[in-house]
Amino acid sequence: PRCVFSGIVEEIGEVVRLEKRGDLTLWDGSVGEGVEMEVAASTVLEGAYEGCSIAVNGVCLTVTKFDDKTACFGLAPETLRRTNLHAAGPGTLVNLERALPADGRNSGHFVQGHVDDVGVIESMTPDGEALTVRIRPPAHLMKYIVPKGFICVDGTSLTVCEADPGKGWFDFMLVAYTQQHIALPKKKVGEQVNLEVDVMAKYVERSVGALVDRVAELEAKLAALEGSSQ
Repeated sequence: PRCVFSGIVEEIGEVVRLEKRGDLTLWDGSVGEGVEMEVAASTVLEGAYEGCSIAVNGVCLTVTKFDDKTACFGLAPETLRRTNLHAAGPGTLVNLERALPADGRNSGHFVQGHVDDVGVIESMTPDGEALTVRIRPPAHLMKYIVPKGFICVDGTSLTVCEADPGKGWFDFMLVAYTQQHIALPKKKVGEQVNLEVDVMAKYVERSVGALVDRVAELEAKLAALEGSSQ
């Protein structure tokens, strides 16, 4: 089944280990090499089962085994290439969220758990009790990031305050409550964050792009007809 997350972090977990192993059970049931991550948690383990999905720093991962204190996940090569989990190690704090039930209440936005790429923390500036965080994303993602639009950063549903495509940055503000319940404020300038842009922006781009291509095609045909009639 497809999983949906809300970007409302349920708890902060702590990485226990990240290691390459040769005895992991792979997707087809065979045993082979892979990277396994173990995370200490509590809330997200309630109702957990082998095969269920949990977002770890915004990455949808499958629980391969668990007990009442930790859960283990297998990390695919694509996950290691495209997210910041490759840099995790013992003691790394991560945001955790269980997949929403079908009748669940979404207080964030539609999050797939499919990280698009990583960005870099450029600055963290206190503003009263709030904290303004500026992120420098890869250039190819800037077109999907707009002021007052949704963005998922390390699994947290956030609203973009400002975005400057020319200079290649966007920022958002964390209120005091959010600062206390996610791992991001504990990071440092220069560290990576996982980014998932609003999937609706991608759908709009695809639809509008197809329309523009169709209009261009029709205009070309019309021009050809006008040329042949002269």
